[in-house]
Amino acid sequence: MSDNVFCFIPYPPVEVPHAAHGPLAGVRMAVKDIYDVAGYPSSWGNPHVLAMSGIKTRTAPAIAALLAAGAQMVGKTVTDELAFSMTGKNAHFGMPRNGAAPDRIPGGSSSGSASAVANGLCDLAIGSDTGGSVRCPASHNGILGIRPTHGRIALDGCMALAPSLDTLGWFARDMDVFAAVADVLLGEDSAPLPATPRLLVAQDVLATLDAAVGDAFATQLAQLCTHLGVSAQPVDAWLMPPEQLYWAFRFIQGYEAWQSHGALIAHYGLQLGPGVRERFEWSRGISASDVEPHHRLRVEFSRAIDALLGQDGVLLMPTMPQVAPLAASDDAAHEDYRNQSIRQLCVAGLAKLPQISLPVMAIEGVPLGLSLIGPRGSDRSLVKLAKRIYH
Repeated sequence: MSDNVFCFIPYPPVEVPHAAHGPLAGVRMAVKDIYDVAGYPSSWGNPHVLAMSGIKTRTAPAIAALLAAGAQMVGKTVTDELAFSMTGKNAHFGMPRNGAAPDRIPGGSSSGSASAVANGLCDLAIGSDTGGSVRCPASHNGILGIRPTHGRIALDGCMALAPSLDTLGWFARDMDVFAAVADVLLGEDSAPLPATPRLLVAQDVLATLDAAVGDAFATQLAQLCTHLGVSAQPVDAWLMPPEQLYWAFRFIQGYEAWQSHGALIAHYGLQLGPGVRERFEWSRGISASDVEPHHRLRVEFSRAIDALLGQDGVLLMPTMPQVAPLAASDDAAHEDYRNQSIRQLCVAGLAKLPQISLPVMAIEGVPLGLSLIGPRGSDRSLVKLAKRIYH
């Protein structure tokens, strides 16, 4: 496939069988290059991994289910290296173009997947979300994106980063396509939402954001409440000091990332790019005893947010603390942006909750997502709520 926006890994064309009929018939699908697809290698965003990959003979079950539903594979997409970044920059394969704001970063790590959808090169793209790798680029590219309940979709045939945080997510521009994927992959909800859930607004998160973000959110919230015929209740989403949640996420992710990739990095080097290299070096020093108190805090936080949401609550907040930074910003600025973003994104990640980013806000023409966070196991009813709002 011709790709002048740098979202696809330049593999030779591969004919991947798919069903002629089904709910996704005619839907063009791209897949993040951390999932195995028979006939393709898997690079994980690193040329040394690619050199060792070989051609895969099996397709990840989740991808196979989409092909069986009629989706047509059009290529594998660029990912931030080993999925351990959030900017969308890859030192080896370049940075995919943000489809909504070409002078800004696309967000990552599912950068190529979001870019392919936003630039109209496919209708559906599969990503992964550990710390925000679907939610972030969905917000920045002005498209739909979801992080499902952790464990809801099996990750066989997918590169692991931090298994207790990893999820399969997806992007689309069209809500009907987005919802059809949910029907194929998610099964029945274990905790369905009522037809009219309680809407909860993360007032503590909003208090930390720029006025422009708060104003855009307030405008959209008023429209949303009018449309649904409900009111929204202000609540605290962090429920404990956000710095504690930030470090819990960082330590858990870092420890698990080194367990997943440390031996490979130590043996082969891999010549990791800036940012990713330093992150793995930091992660290398985390011991099991270092991470244990963060696991305990995670359990405590999960119980607290479960109590807040109950079986009928949906938490609303901007997906990201800001619009996408300019691509020309320096690495230090991008690292600051990543650290600020983690504080917001870790709410659903630590608590293993489903989160959908809707492309319904903008600041001076640059998109910003509005997020719905539901109880664990409420994914399909959360998609139905998103459909009511977005349509």
